[in-house]
Amino acid sequence: MGAVAAVRIEDRLGDAELADLRFRALLTADDWAALPLAVRHRFSKRMRPGATIVYRGEVESVHANLMGRLLAQACRLIGAPLPLVFNPGVSVVTVTEDAVGQGQVWSRMYVRADGFPQVIHSAKRFAGPTGLEEHIGGGVGMALKVTAEEGALVFRSAFYFATLLGLRVRFPRWAEPGALTITHRDLGQGRFAFTLALDHPWFGRLLGQHAIFRDPPADEA
Repeated sequence: MGAVAAVRIEDRLGDAELADLRFRALLTADDWAALPLAVRHRFSKRMRPGATIVYRGEVESVHANLMGRLLAQACRLIGAPLPLVFNPGVSVVTVTEDAVGQGQVWSRMYVRADGFPQVIHSAKRFAGPTGLEEHIGGGVGMALKVTAEEGALVFRSAFYFATLLGLRVRFPRWAEPGALTITHRDLGQGRFAFTLALDHPWFGRLLGQHAIFRDPPADEA
């Protein structure tokens, strides 16, 4: 039902017809309609292949317990997909449309108090049993479930996988790093909150991060 509703050409966002329906197709029509207009707009922008949108903001709080810090360090072997900067500071997120049309590349830069910033890259692909995957490096990725909850767009890990020699292997539950939840909540006036939480059934909250970002100026959008 949601996928059918997503292609109704008469359904418009504000005064402009929706151009990119890929995120919208992951939700039911009612769930999509329940999201604030600004959230629907951010996740409905059509970009040309290779085009980039830049969101500037600040990390307001970050937390990692001992196991979370050890996991973040261990993940450097596959490209450091978890934050290694544990202090508040300036952050920049860029979203680039894949040149071959498979999805989007997300880059997150976290400024350190000293030294070079950390930059995390991941690729979102509209594929797999949940309709959305995030590839984080070293052949490792996760399937994401997308929901609308209390006006926020929420991404949750469904399962993790690794691709070896062209063969995809799903992680057993006991080997997963934890349940990842990412929440995008509109704050009004062109601002939105990005909240990340990685929770392990044995070790609790491994990592938590709360950041505030701003929409780009009209001439950059």
